[in-house]
Amino acid sequence: MTPHGTARASNAEEPEQAIHSPRIGARLREARRANGMTIAELASAADLSNGFISLLERDETNASVGTLLRICELLNVRIGSLFERPRTNVVRRSEREIVNFGGFDIEDVVLTPRWERNLQVIESTIAPGGRSGDDPHAFEADAELIYVLRGSLDVAIGDDSHRLRAGDAFLISPREPHSWANRSRTASATVLWIITPAAL
Repeated sequence: MTPHGTARASNAEEPEQAIHSPRIGARLREARRANGMTIAELASAADLSNGFISLLERDETNASVGTLLRICELLNVRIGSLFERPRTNVVRRSEREIVNFGGFDIEDVVLTPRWERNLQVIESTIAPGGRSGDDPHAFEADAELIYVLRGSLDVAIGDDSHRLRAGDAFLISPREPHSWANRSRTASATVLWIITPAAL
């Protein structure tokens, strides 16, 4: 897919077709307007093209984890606020909502109640080749535990790379830029992200 505009920098996000992703564009547009920002102003602040922001607001593309975090920070909203649900202590399997925390070829569901701020548990199904994005990302939280339920996941932090397989757990600081990818060409991966306090 060709961006409807020129990227502002060599590391600017490239539009990718949104596949099986929840619709977040309307709430991003609402947050942008609530901040009194035009598409051009948000694109400039986020170092993205006007066309990419326009596509994202129409749910016609996905953003990397880092890019979505950056946009939400500029709009002063949490990613999780894009998916409001009624307050409850029970999250039924049949009622779990697919959310979009960024990344490509990934399906996320939140296992903890959305109002809980001390702990956040996310279950992700990552298709072969699925990834967080080309650039490392970071966010404000005290700790993040990555636990692989099925398949494998490569996690890169700085110059270090770790391949996690089913049953492996990896404790990291979410404030340290990191990225991840499912390098398998054939097998999906299922991963739990356990974050404290809740940050996304």
